[in-house]
Amino acid sequence: MADFRATLADAAPAPGLEPSLAALWWAAKGDWDRAHKIVQDEGDANSAWVHAYLHRVEGDLGNAGYWYRHAGQPVAKDSLEAEWERIVSALLESGKA
Repeated sequence: MADFRATLADAAPAPGLEPSLAALWWAAKGDWDRAHKIVQDEGDANSAWVHAYLHRVEGDLGNAGYWYRHAGQPVAKDSLEAEWERIVSALLESGKA
Protein backbone atom coordinates (compact mmCIF):
# COMPACT_ATOMS: atom_id res chain seq x y z
CA MET A 1 0.00 0.00 0.00
CA ALA A 2 2.78 2.45 0.91
CA ASP A 3 4.52 1.83 -2.43
CA PHE A 4 1.29 2.46 -4.34
CA ARG A 5 0.57 5.60 -2.33
CA ALA A 6 4.11 6.86 -2.99
CA THR A 7 3.44 6.78 -6.75
CA LEU A 8 0.82 9.51 -6.26
CA ALA A 9 3.74 11.96 -6.35
CA ASP A 10 4.30 10.96 -9.99
CA ALA A 11 2.67 12.67 -12.97
CA ALA A 12 0.95 9.48 -14.15
CA PRO A 13 0.33 5.97 -12.86
CA ALA A 14 2.84 3.25 -13.62
CA PRO A 15 2.60 1.92 -17.19
CA GLY A 16 0.61 -1.29 -17.44
CA LEU A 17 -1.21 -0.74 -14.16
CA GLU A 18 -4.45 -2.74 -14.06
CA PRO A 19 -7.43 -0.49 -14.96
CA SER A 20 -9.16 -0.56 -11.58
CA LEU A 21 -5.95 0.44 -9.79
CA ALA A 22 -5.22 3.11 -12.40
CA ALA A 23 -8.70 4.52 -11.79
CA LEU A 24 -8.10 4.60 -8.04
CA TRP A 25 -4.77 6.32 -8.69
CA TRP A 26 -6.50 9.07 -10.70
CA ALA A 27 -9.27 9.32 -8.11
CA ALA A 28 -6.68 9.94 -5.40
CA LYS A 29 -5.20 12.69 -7.57
CA GLY A 30 -8.64 14.32 -7.73
CA ASP A 31 -9.37 13.49 -11.37
CA TRP A 32 -12.80 11.84 -11.01
CA ASP A 33 -13.61 12.09 -14.72
CA ARG A 34 -10.45 10.33 -15.81
CA ALA A 35 -10.93 7.63 -13.16
CA HIS A 36 -14.53 7.10 -14.25
CA LYS A 37 -13.60 6.85 -17.94
CA ILE A 38 -11.15 4.07 -17.13
CA VAL A 39 -13.64 1.80 -15.34
CA GLN A 40 -16.95 2.63 -16.98
CA ASP A 41 -16.52 0.17 -19.86
CA GLU A 42 -14.64 -2.55 -17.98
CA GLY A 43 -16.65 -5.69 -17.27
CA ASP A 44 -14.86 -7.21 -14.29
CA ALA A 45 -15.98 -7.17 -10.66
CA ASN A 46 -12.99 -5.13 -9.48
CA SER A 47 -13.76 -2.34 -11.93
CA ALA A 48 -17.41 -2.44 -10.84
CA TRP A 49 -16.25 -2.03 -7.23
CA VAL A 50 -14.14 0.99 -8.16
CA HIS A 51 -17.04 2.31 -10.23
CA ALA A 52 -19.26 2.05 -7.14
CA TYR A 53 -16.68 3.91 -5.07
CA LEU A 54 -16.46 6.68 -7.68
CA HIS A 55 -20.23 7.18 -7.69
CA ARG A 56 -20.13 7.30 -3.90
CA VAL A 57 -17.48 10.04 -4.16
CA GLU A 58 -19.76 11.84 -6.60
CA GLY A 59 -22.67 11.57 -4.15
CA ASP A 60 -24.80 9.44 -6.49
CA LEU A 61 -25.64 6.74 -3.96
CA GLY A 62 -28.31 5.09 -6.11
CA ASN A 63 -25.86 4.54 -8.94
CA ALA A 64 -23.20 3.48 -6.44
CA GLY A 65 -25.59 0.85 -5.07
CA TYR A 66 -26.09 -0.59 -8.54
CA TRP A 67 -22.33 -0.95 -9.01
CA TYR A 68 -21.78 -2.44 -5.53
CA ARG A 69 -24.35 -5.12 -6.41
CA HIS A 70 -22.66 -5.69 -9.77
CA ALA A 71 -19.31 -6.06 -7.98
CA GLY A 72 -20.73 -8.44 -5.37
CA GLN A 73 -19.64 -6.04 -2.61
CA PRO A 74 -21.61 -4.60 0.30
CA VAL A 75 -22.44 -0.91 0.14
CA ALA A 76 -19.66 0.94 1.94
CA LYS A 77 -20.56 2.78 5.12
CA ASP A 78 -17.11 3.97 6.18
CA SER A 79 -15.22 7.06 5.06
CA LEU A 80 -14.26 7.49 1.42
CA GLU A 81 -10.57 7.40 2.40
CA ALA A 82 -11.03 4.12 4.30
CA GLU A 83 -12.87 2.61 1.37
CA TRP A 84 -10.18 3.75 -1.08
CA GLU A 85 -7.52 2.12 1.08
CA ARG A 86 -9.56 -1.07 1.45
CA ILE A 87 -10.07 -1.42 -2.31
CA VAL A 88 -6.43 -0.66 -3.13
CA SER A 89 -5.27 -3.19 -0.51
CA ALA A 90 -7.63 -5.85 -1.81
CA LEU A 91 -6.53 -5.34 -5.41
CA LEU A 92 -2.84 -5.33 -4.51
CA GLU A 93 -3.25 -8.48 -2.40
CA SER A 94 -5.03 -10.26 -5.25
CA GLY A 95 -2.07 -9.53 -7.53
CA LYS A 96 -3.83 -6.87 -9.60
CA ALA A 97 -0.85 -4.54 -9.53
